[in-house]
Amino acid sequence: MPQRMRSRRWYARFAVLCIAALALFPASSAGASASAKPPTSAQCLARVNDTPSKLVECVQTSDLWNHMNKFQAIADANLGPDGHPSRNSGEPGYKASADYVASVMQAAGYNVTIQQYTFTYYAFTGRPTFSEVSPAAHDYALSTEWNPGQSTGTATDQALQPAGGIIIPPTATPSSTSGCTSADFTGFTIGHIALIQRGGCFFGVKVLNAQAAGASAVIIFNEGNPGRTGVLAGSLVDANGKSIIPTIPVAFTSFAIGQDLFNLYKTGQSPRMSLSIPAIVKPNAPDYNVIAESKGGDPNHVVVVDAHLDAIYGAGMLDNASGSATILDIAQMMQNVYPTNKLRFIWFGGEELGLLGSSFYVNNLSSSELSHIGYDLDADVTATPNYLIGVLDPAAPDLFGRTVSSTFPNRVYKSSTIARDQGVAYFDSVGLNHELLSPVGTDAFSFNAVGIPASGLLTGQDCCKSPEEVNLFGGYVGNYEGNVPSFDGGCVDNPFLWCDNLSNNDPKVLTFMSKAFATMVVQMAFDTKVMSSSNNAVYKKTLPIAGEVGRRFEAA
Repeated sequence: MPQRMRSRRWYARFAVLCIAALALFPASSAGASASAKPPTSAQCLARVNDTPSKLVECVQTSDLWNHMNKFQAIADANLGPDGHPSRNSGEPGYKASADYVASVMQAAGYNVTIQQYTFTYYAFTGRPTFSEVSPAAHDYALSTEWNPGQSTGTATDQALQPAGGIIIPPTATPSSTSGCTSADFTGFTIGHIALIQRGGCFFGVKVLNAQAAGASAVIIFNEGNPGRTGVLAGSLVDANGKSIIPTIPVAFTSFAIGQDLFNLYKTGQSPRMSLSIPAIVKPNAPDYNVIAESKGGDPNHVVVVDAHLDAIYGAGMLDNASGSATILDIAQMMQNVYPTNKLRFIWFGGEELGLLGSSFYVNNLSSSELSHIGYDLDADVTATPNYLIGVLDPAAPDLFGRTVSSTFPNRVYKSSTIARDQGVAYFDSVGLNHELLSPVGTDAFSFNAVGIPASGLLTGQDCCKSPEEVNLFGGYVGNYEGNVPSFDGGCVDNPFLWCDNLSNNDPKVLTFMSKAFATMVVQMAFDTKVMSSSNNAVYKKTLPIAGEVGRRFEAA
């Protein structure tokens, strides 16, 4: 073949590849003319956005931010028991958020249902207090010196008494089992406040033992080994991993504070303490999942697209109004699309309380219904200013533990890479780095646990970012103790800052993350290879659904 002919054919093939790239990615990422005017929102809503190129250019900052403004307005109009704007599960602000999403989706032509379930509601009604009365008066600062456990009650000017099993100085590796058995409270004086060291068993077990011994309150301090010295934020669960809400107040603090109190007691100075945690508890409080299905698409091949709608403390604009806005806007822009696979958009409740909404949803599907779900895509926090770009992969380490901590059915792993790689391809096309993170702590976990492939996107918390992630994404390092993530009072996880509002979100980050997520949604909507196997049974009613309890807190 003559060289000139080979060259012409090579250029022809190259041209075809360029055209394909332009069809897949927006003009800004494919190198097309920057002068091309993007369609208006009205034009986007009127057309069929059934390809990545069409859909991506219709995901626009103004529309996303309009939804964010709506969620903020809902929070502002609905105060929680603590008097601050709130969209927490079990409160009017959450129900108003669900109603807003349902109305938008109904107007877009989707078939909308509201799924209700109940849970145990807990909320602070005032500011918890913790103080040393004597020998040296000191009021401990929330977050920086202590954190309240999910408990209720007041103990005023009571003597401190250590439980058995405290190991000071601590060993190089965890070894304390303080408070783990009733024997650790032999000789305990009824009415005293129990001082307990971390280690050996769930925190709730320690508290139940202390309560049974007559303690009026409990102070749990960190163990003191490397990576276990800072102020704790602990989950209270019993020996079976079930959440409990003790009727005596529980404080979590640092090793240094616990050691100081222990030493005072050992030298005969007998500290006297006060601890108060004002809170409300409501068994069987209602919560809601909003489910909206496309009118088109094969019901035997369903793609679930989800975000959790609830907040953890307050307005919850980053976590997770941002993800909720992402999928709400994408659903609107796909309202005229007739997908190959049925699209089922779901806004879950109770995610912050242990994946309650997604676990309830999965558990209440028949084997046949669940076997028709071929894929799940999850958007959980999509607008962090000090962001990372996380793409969900069940084989990857999780965001908080930085270890691979979960094992899923074999069917999950290979198929999950399909949408994962679609997200990665988009970020590569716009020159953005990414990292792979597991679904632990997200609603995708509930789907992976029963054999459904899943991927998704997240931008990380507003508190924690490693040096390696700064190298990848810029920004600044979060609060780390050695190599172990901890929490530095970021807006999301601090119940007393009330600052997870609009200013805690970056509209530029929200936009590029939403565009990336859109490419994953529209491609999976028309996938035939992975989805064709989704009518194979993958679920048994005897298989437990693994939900996390207090996903951001230490359990032991």
